[in-house]
Amino acid sequence: MLQFRRGLRTARSSKLIDRVIRVDHAGELGANQIYRGQMAILGHTKMGKTIAHMWEQEKVHKQEFDRLINKYRARPTALLPFWSVAGFVLGAGTALLGERAAMACTVAVESVIVQHYNEQLCALLNDPNFNDKQLLETIRRFRDEEQEHHDTGLELGARQAPFYRVLTGVIKCGCRTAIKIAETV
Repeated sequence: MLQFRRGLRTARSSKLIDRVIRVDHAGELGANQIYRGQMAILGHTKMGKTIAHMWEQEKVHKQEFDRLINKYRARPTALLPFWSVAGFVLGAGTALLGERAAMACTVAVESVIVQHYNEQLCALLNDPNFNDKQLLETIRRFRDEEQEHHDTGLELGARQAPFYRVLTGVIKCGCRTAIKIAETV
């Protein structure tokens, strides 16, 4: 359990915090790789600037979770290499289908992530032993930025992507599965 004495953490983080940090760290790595894949295909197009902006925010998210892994001594997922490759393939693969499909990917991923962050916030707020307001604020801020990415994807025609419902449904299922796996592995 996480305990504080004179402002210093004296014990390893709780299982809840360990799980939150591990899965969010893995998710931000995956998001970075999705945008890296999209930029590899669409970076030279008019969509490149928008993707680059979202990717810059994801880089900040990843850096923060790198810091939090160390701060809380949380165990990262053993599947980081897999998430890295899978994220790139997802980003590049949807980008090869076109700008709208890339935005459909963004919409699908971010809708799951926003819901996931909301569930984490509820769990942390309901934990009587949790008192790290800075971590709550970090998750809230990142959730809000993920919502912006989602909304940007919709504004840029995600719903007009070929096979939008099937494409987003498969991606959402994959994201939910990745979250469950990363929480424990």
